[in-house]
Amino acid sequence: MNVVSFGGGTNSTAMIIGMHQHGIPVDLILFADPGGEQPHTYEYIEIFNRWLSAHGLPKIITVYKTDKDGNRLTLEQECLQNGTLPAIAYGYKRCSLKHKIGPQEIFCNNHPQCKEVWATGGRVHKFIGYDAGETRRVSHAAPINAADKKYEAHYPLYEWGWTRQQCILIIEEAGLPLPGKSSCFFCPSMKKAEIVALWEKYPELFQRAVDMEHNAAPNLKTVKGLGRDWSWEQFKEAFFENKKWEAAQITLDDLFRDSPGGCLCGAPCGCYDG
Repeated sequence: MNVVSFGGGTNSTAMIIGMHQHGIPVDLILFADPGGEQPHTYEYIEIFNRWLSAHGLPKIITVYKTDKDGNRLTLEQECLQNGTLPAIAYGYKRCSLKHKIGPQEIFCNNHPQCKEVWATGGRVHKFIGYDAGETRRVSHAAPINAADKKYEAHYPLYEWGWTRQQCILIIEEAGLPLPGKSSCFFCPSMKKAEIVALWEKYPELFQRAVDMEHNAAPNLKTVKGLGRDWSWEQFKEAFFENKKWEAAQITLDDLFRDSPGGCLCGAPCGCYDG
């Protein structure tokens, strides 16, 4: 029984394409949705599903966390209800365990084929998209995998020696567009350039992330916001203030061409040597 963990990004997409090319059977493809992925990820799942069907592979099954009554509980809802930020903002990885790993395990626990494998004392084969450059992650997972009685983990990209760049080429050669990065729109691990791209492309999602910061603010003690020691709202304000300063500096350069860079005092005296 081969189960693929699909993260919605480049590595897991290339891994599935590679498994098909290498003749490795794919029985289940699971995508754990925390409910806050950016729109391009949801759109890509539909695109990739068409490719999977055309190549005789199973479509992606979306799984998600539920509350004790069986109702869906997104990570955003959980944070707003509890007045907190995603656990990674505090240095923990509970959001991944609860909204990524947990829902996939629950699904497999109730899947007939998985249950048959375990009933005979076997292990379900789980395929994970760590590429050739992720030696540390593979090494770290080794002792955990060895002790796991239910799953046998496989890292085909690592075994094939496929780098991130090779994964990109494989996707393009398959006639597919690149999936873009998969992450929640309020993920504290996002880089500043990605945050800028978020408010430019999806301003309403950026505002929801800021609203999450506001909602959690009364309970924050060790962190200041989604940036851990800075808030996304403060970052955006500082970003535009800096843009205003840059625009003003360009104006000074145009006014005082004999004094490159202008003068901090606003006069062409050339007293600033920067």
